[in-house]
Amino acid sequence: MRSFQHITPPLRLFSGPDSLDHLGRELDRLKCRRAVVFCGPWAEGPLLDAVRAGMGERCAGVYTGVLAHSPLASVEEAAGELQRLQADAVVALGGGSSIVTARAASILAAESSDTRSLCTTRDASGQLRSPKLMAPKLPQFIVPTTPTTALVKAGSAVFDPDTGERLALFDPKTRAHAIFIHPQLIQSSPRELAISASINTFSMAIEGLSSRTGDSLSDAQLMHVLRLLADQLPALKKADDAEVRAQLVLAAVLCGQGTDHTGAGITTVLGHAIGARHHIDNGVANAIVLPHMLRFNGAANEAGLQKVATALGLPRSEGERLVAAVVEVVQGLLEQLGVARQLRQVDVQHEALPDIAAHAIGDWFLRGNPRPVRDASELQQVLEAAW
Repeated sequence: MRSFQHITPPLRLFSGPDSLDHLGRELDRLKCRRAVVFCGPWAEGPLLDAVRAGMGERCAGVYTGVLAHSPLASVEEAAGELQRLQADAVVALGGGSSIVTARAASILAAESSDTRSLCTTRDASGQLRSPKLMAPKLPQFIVPTTPTTALVKAGSAVFDPDTGERLALFDPKTRAHAIFIHPQLIQSSPRELAISASINTFSMAIEGLSSRTGDSLSDAQLMHVLRLLADQLPALKKADDAEVRAQLVLAAVLCGQGTDHTGAGITTVLGHAIGARHHIDNGVANAIVLPHMLRFNGAANEAGLQKVATALGLPRSEGERLVAAVVEVVQGLLEQLGVARQLRQVDVQHEALPDIAAHAIGDWFLRGNPRPVRDASELQQVLEAAW
């Protein structure tokens, strides 16, 4: 019997046409009177009006400077706005960038320190070290427009365009206090963005089940994520429906919670390294890399692939037949969704592959990959296959 911990953080989730009716009550529950909305300029209009109506007089202001991949300068600007407005809560309206920017800005505003001194680092032995960020953090309330696993995470990755680095901030006090899944809001994002975000969820669930860590509780969550997505993603491709989108958001919540106990692997790591540098949605990058990750891990991933195969309804097999069967069903789903299959199709140049691999080798998620990755050349091997 091995030792493990499985701690489930509290979360209040409201779903349906009346979900925003609970927003003001939830702010009151934590005595929040000066909440600031975080969103991009695209949200101004009916979407923002609906959220502000739910907040009532508790809205102290709106920050509309959220940018894709949460670049450092915009996060620092947002932290300044929280201080200027004397915010006592944050309401993130949007997808992963709004949610991450709100969390990261809350950390910077509270800690009042140089960003890099607050980041997770890797020591000489290869272990990750996250500084303890002791200052109280603003309560986080989330109104999603896309089905992103960022909904329930405690880590916030900020992109530094000057160095090409992802700066990792981790503070459990920035986890969402409440999530509000409203049909008008979750149907506001383009269908292709919802599909891309859900492919990211799909690949994370596979990597979570394949990870060297995890437990039966996280397995149950992640296996059901795969069942939901295999059923609901083709349905969304055929016809846009609020109930389908809601199921995709719930799959993202389950995946975010499950992968808290498992970590991720090569697909997530390379998706991070490709996405921000080449302005590609993480889900698109994941879709391209995922089959090649499955082949690379191969025999080292037999136990994880058995769980993936069960969740996807495949007959039992072993060895190379198991790898081939999972790759076939994954590729079949991706083909139904019409996403790009090669990096060259999304304008990633061949000469960029070594730089992508070099940045990816330092990603903290790599430690969860079932086959140990010794150096960047092995990541480049996967990239070459995906190019």
